[in-house]
Amino acid sequence: MKHVDIKHETDALPAHPHRRFGAVDGDDLARLIEEHPLAWVVSATSETFRSTLLPLRILERDADGGISRLRGHIARSNKHLALLKANPRATALFLGAHGYVSPSWMRDRSQAPTWNYVSAQFQLELTFHEDPERIDAALRDLVEGMEAGRPERWSVEEMGQRYAGLARGVVAFDARVLWAEPKYKLGQDERGDVYADIVSGLQADGGRDLVDWMNLYNAARKSND
Repeated sequence: MKHVDIKHETDALPAHPHRRFGAVDGDDLARLIEEHPLAWVVSATSETFRSTLLPLRILERDADGGISRLRGHIARSNKHLALLKANPRATALFLGAHGYVSPSWMRDRSQAPTWNYVSAQFQLELTFHEDPERIDAALRDLVEGMEAGRPERWSVEEMGQRYAGLARGVVAFDARVLWAEPKYKLGQDERGDVYADIVSGLQADGGRDLVDWMNLYNAARKSND
């Protein structure tokens, strides 16, 4: 598997520190966001710090398949909004499938415990939109994405007049991605016997989603068996 380079806005930003654990391509980053859209949005100044959990959706991807713009909304009553408007740079932190790896699963019990996970952080520049049309588009995009595939999928029209009132209580935003740093720590550095024990342990422990990611990122193990 060929891991894609992380694109940075300026040379001053650090090089990717986890190339062994990088995402293979933009589709894997998109899958992380689509499966786990609730992200910590974090920002700070020299005087204060705030963080808010917000669901984010992909708004645009670039010609290479990378994620170039995200979309979300935030409550007008959230004190974080004023800080973000004054300084619209923020970091979004996504955590996908993850799980504790116990040495109790290992035939080699000299192994240390660890944690496997799928994650990414994005450095963003936010632009806020107050007009009802943009707010409606952001809310509908989120609802339609989250309701897709449900047997009794819901739509905002079912709220009736309540929808317009609630929509007035939020501000929409889109966020230009300045740089992205994925880390997909999925057992790529483990010995074959240890990796097999981890997979068996996670399967018994209910970690099916994490095992799916591990198998995807360790496909070369099976081809070399």
